[in-house]
Parts: sequence; C-alpha cells; structure tokens
Amino acid sequence: MSAWNIIKHLPCNYYQKNLSRQILRPRRFFSSLSNSASHSTSSSSSCLTDSFAAPYLSVRINCPKHVVDPFSEALLCFGASSVAVNEHIEEDDEDTASGSSPASKEICIESIFPVHEEVKMCISHAADSIGLKEIPKFKVEMGDEHDWITKNQELFQPVEIAERLWIVPEWTSPPVAEAVNIILNPGFAFGTGEHPTTKLCLLLLRSLIKGGEAFLDYGTGSGILAIAALKFGAASSVGVDIDPLAIRSASHNAALNNIQLEKLELHLAPSENSSSGIEIPLRKEQFDVVIANILLNPVMELADHILSFAKPGATVGISGILSEQLPKVIERYSPFLEDISTATIDDWVCMSGTKKGEFI
Repeated sequence: MSAWNIIKHLPCNYYQKNLSRQILRPRRFFSSLSNSASHSTSSSSSCLTDSFAAPYLSVRINCPKHVVDPFSEALLCFGASSVAVNEHIEEDDEDTASGSSPASKEICIESIFPVHEEVKMCISHAADSIGLKEIPKFKVEMGDEHDWITKNQELFQPVEIAERLWIVPEWTSPPVAEAVNIILNPGFAFGTGEHPTTKLCLLLLRSLIKGGEAFLDYGTGSGILAIAALKFGAASSVGVDIDPLAIRSASHNAALNNIQLEKLELHLAPSENSSSGIEIPLRKEQFDVVIANILLNPVMELADHILSFAKPGATVGISGILSEQLPKVIERYSPFLEDISTATIDDWVCMSGTKKGEFI
C-alpha cells in the first residue's frame, strides 16, 4: 500500500456548482483573504489526534487505474475527508456495493467520509465529474478516525525532496541528521512532501530564499512551506488557511521544528460563507516571496488578490495545477509577472515569475 496523502478537505459546495468535469487537486480553496475574519495562532505541542477521535465511514472503492488521481481528487471535493491509494484489490467481495463492471486494471482507494454523508451520491458525483460512465464498486464500514491516523502514520515515512532536504514524520528519526529536516505531523492537513506539487514548491522555495526574506504561504495546510522558508533562512513567514485543523496542524508542526513564535504567523480565514468583516492583518506588497499551492479555480479567480501581497520584483509561485491547465494560468498571470518559468513532476506543474513594477 502506498500513501497518497492524509488530507482534510472542507465541504466543496463551490465546486459542486462549478466543477464542469475539471480535474481538481485536493487542496483547500480561498474566498478573499480581505474582508474576512482572522485568527493568529502560536505554536503548540498538543497532540493533534485528540481532535480526530470521532466515528467515520471507511469506504473502499475499486477505481480504474488510469483515473485514480482525478477520481481521488474528485472524491475529496464531493465529501470525502481523506483518501489513500492501495494497489491491492480484494477479489470477489460479496459485501461490495456494485455499480460497475470490473475493470481490467483497478486500484483500491481507501477513503473516509463523515457519518452524515450520502456515500453513494458522493461517489456518483465524483465519477460523473471526471467522465466515468459507471459508478465504481465500493464497500462501506464504520470506523474510528484514530485507526485511520495510526494506519497512515505507518505509511508516511521520511521523504527525500533533494540532497540534504528531508520531510520527516514526527514519529521517526531523521535519516540524515545534518540535513535540513522538516519534522511533520500532518494530521488531516495537506502537505507531507509526497505530492508532486509540494515537492515542486519546496524546490522553488529553496532556490529563492537567500536570507532575510518575508514569505507568504497562501493555503498553508500542514505549514510545510512556511516552516521550510524559515529553515532556509527567511526572516519571517506567514501561513494562511481557511481550515481550523490546518492552522492547528501548522502550529503543532512549527513547535516540532522549534520555530520562534515571532518569526511565524498563522492566520485563519473563514470560507466564503462567513459573514465576518474583520480583515486579516496582511499588508499589500508585504512579501518578497509568495507561493499559492491550492486549486485551479481559486488560482484563477484570486490572481489579483494573491499578487497584491507580493512586492514589486518579488517572486510569485503558483502550483496545484496540471500540465493541461498551465496555458490558461499563464494567460491569467502574464500581465502581472515577467520571466515566467515552469517546473514539472509527472503531470503536475509549478509556475513562477517576477512581479512587474506596476501592478496592472
């Protein structure tokens, strides 16, 4: 079994209305970061799993191998709390809820859903969103989220991003003690270092930080980029997310890495349904480096907002996008960025460029 990711994903009503067969990546999206409530969180060493001791539905889905990534992502969008990919398929399972004929090459997706979710409807919507004509077979069991976290902790092993750069789970020892080791307990937040976009952003960030920079992580998840920036030499780092569990996860991970409180700010921005009018305390043109590793639609719709936090001449990195989506992202950002470059792992892309002197 190979871990895909341990992720907490908020209800995605926006995408239920606007998915339009678009392949999504499992990452929280933002409404505007202005005119929204803010919560600054300091580092904490409390055990994250205390928040997750609740019953849930454990759902095993037999998915055609060629669509495992987009289908996993669509599941997260339509109600799954998290997913993991298992190469092994159990044969002749009489308890499997049928909705499709067996594919010649299938992979098992192990997912969890809140107990109140209509699982069949969620799977049906996810299948339809990526063009599957039939609902994949699935099996539902009641489970405990402690079991899920413990199980996936066994799968999350140290990840070597590059030479002398490692992502290390809290429950293991760094393989190379003298390397830059980012210690993580992701909980249900996105960002373990295993996903290609996280790797791309870490490599971009390492190449940009020379010492003394102010960094903004727009959609911080586990806090991996915000923490990495400080370890690379940034003077300050700010992470923003709409998920309270992500903020708690990032705060916990900051403590694991002995990050000084005055160097890292974590702000909670509510979803677009929030009625609060409190603004997040971020200034325009405040940051030397800005990275948004989120989803295509918010990357497109919030381009002006994301760019507004970058100083003229700052580097802006955009990820969470697929190769086929890159042309429209470049078209959206090219009026504001120059010297645009891209890096790719598999079908995932990280685009970066320098903010022009005049913000159009």
